[in-house]
Amino acid sequence: MSGADFGPASAGELRELQLIRLRQSLTLAYENVPHYRQAFDRAGVQPSDLESLADLARFPFTGKDDLRANYPFGMLAMPVEKLARIHASSGTTGKPTVVGYSATDIWNWAKLVARSLHAAGARPGMKVHVAYGYGLFTGGLGAHYGAEELGCVVIPMSGGQTEKQVQLIHDLEPEVIMVTPSYMLAILDEFRRQGLDPRGTSLKFGLFGAEPWTEAMRHEIESSFAISATDIYGLSEVMGPGVAQEFLGQERGPTIWEDHFFPEIIDPVTGMPLPDGQEGELVFTTLTKEALPIIRYRTRDLTRLLPPSGPTPMRRIAKVTGRTDDMVIVRGVNVFPTQIEEQLLRCPGLAPHFLLEITRPNRLDEVTVQVEARPGTPESAYLEQGALLSAGIKEHVGISTRIIVGKPQTLPRSQGKAAHMRDLRKPE
Repeated sequence: MSGADFGPASAGELRELQLIRLRQSLTLAYENVPHYRQAFDRAGVQPSDLESLADLARFPFTGKDDLRANYPFGMLAMPVEKLARIHASSGTTGKPTVVGYSATDIWNWAKLVARSLHAAGARPGMKVHVAYGYGLFTGGLGAHYGAEELGCVVIPMSGGQTEKQVQLIHDLEPEVIMVTPSYMLAILDEFRRQGLDPRGTSLKFGLFGAEPWTEAMRHEIESSFAISATDIYGLSEVMGPGVAQEFLGQERGPTIWEDHFFPEIIDPVTGMPLPDGQEGELVFTTLTKEALPIIRYRTRDLTRLLPPSGPTPMRRIAKVTGRTDDMVIVRGVNVFPTQIEEQLLRCPGLAPHFLLEITRPNRLDEVTVQVEARPGTPESAYLEQGALLSAGIKEHVGISTRIIVGKPQTLPRSQGKAAHMRDLRKPE
């Protein structure tokens, strides 16, 4: 496997393939999943009604609530005993969403992660340090199988044990790392704590995903480690990591592997499709999944569809600006964690770690942002740096905040997806 096979060579070939595979996926779902048979019948549509790609808009959406309502195996299109593997989402509330894979699904997944690694600069024979969590979370095993498929040497570190992460990066000299961007910053802190130069490592390429992250965080990672950082996108309900990937040296924005996943952008309120280039909620329909075909899955991720870039006719997505379920409304203003992160990284004396808390003590929302100083920042500068952050949030986000600047290493570190926000308001 060279990893350089990027699917159909022309847009026309791609659209023809998508139409064929869409019909197959709709038929598979309708004939084998009672939920989809009922949903399609209620909407008055049949798989045979799909005569063009635009006709997909006539079919009903799938949401996380549908997956939970059919927990654990009600959404499968094949018997459980024929599955090759089961994963589950890392959701923090309610039942997890269970995802099944056939042997062919696992094979396709490995091929797509290998394709993603190749696009990011990895090549056969390189060592890949996998610091995504293993287990039910799709990140670790998805990255692992893809790296092996490309012909790389896998270091299956998983998440946590940050001191050991640094030791293995230093001793085993991997060229590639796959990890959440927030945990990469925790690894950076540990390098500095040990007095090691993060720019002196063997790392050349990093694939970062599983959570929204900003261009400012990309710059922080690239400049601190002297590596090229690319965005890998995925979600367990659709497959896992490797649904989309940025090409090294090309225009920003992960390329969607459209020969396996059909993307739409919809208005998150009305559900109506939006044209390419307009921001809305990302929706995916799987084109090749056997065990768990997903029809028009609402990801809750906010982004835009962009023109192709690189050696493929497949479209890109703009960097995810946030999630509709991560958004909070503060005094009528929509606030996303990425907006706070962007302003924080503009403050030279503050580290890129924060915790935002929202309370309502006297019927008015109050926002407190806990941050920490970078090592070497004198305590006499804490007040000035806090004021700089507060002013930036006020100007660019539109809310007033109380900033608490602590000493370095005072905030908890994430070993996976970062949790930056606590909404402590009581319902009225």
